[in-house]
Amino acid sequence: MLDKILAAIFLPGILVVFFTRVTYNHIVGLLLTVALIVASVYKGYTHTWPLFIIDAASLTIGFYYANRMVNRNKKKKKPESKNV
Repeated sequence: MLDKILAAIFLPGILVVFFTRVTYNHIVGLLLTVALIVASVYKGYTHTWPLFIIDAASLTIGFYYANRMVNRNKKKKKPESKNV
């Protein structure tokens, strides 16, 4: 059970950030991660409420970090206006 708790703490957040880096969109990263979690619940790997809550918390933290990462990259890529 400890291995499932540790996986629930770290994996969803890491997956959101990974999928965000791959797709360049934090919403798509979140949706892909949620789809993987739903598939694991359907297959029976996640079956207790504390694991659901830990997964949701990790998703939230990962989404927050991915959102900050996307916004920071948008600010860096903004072209500067030239005064003519």
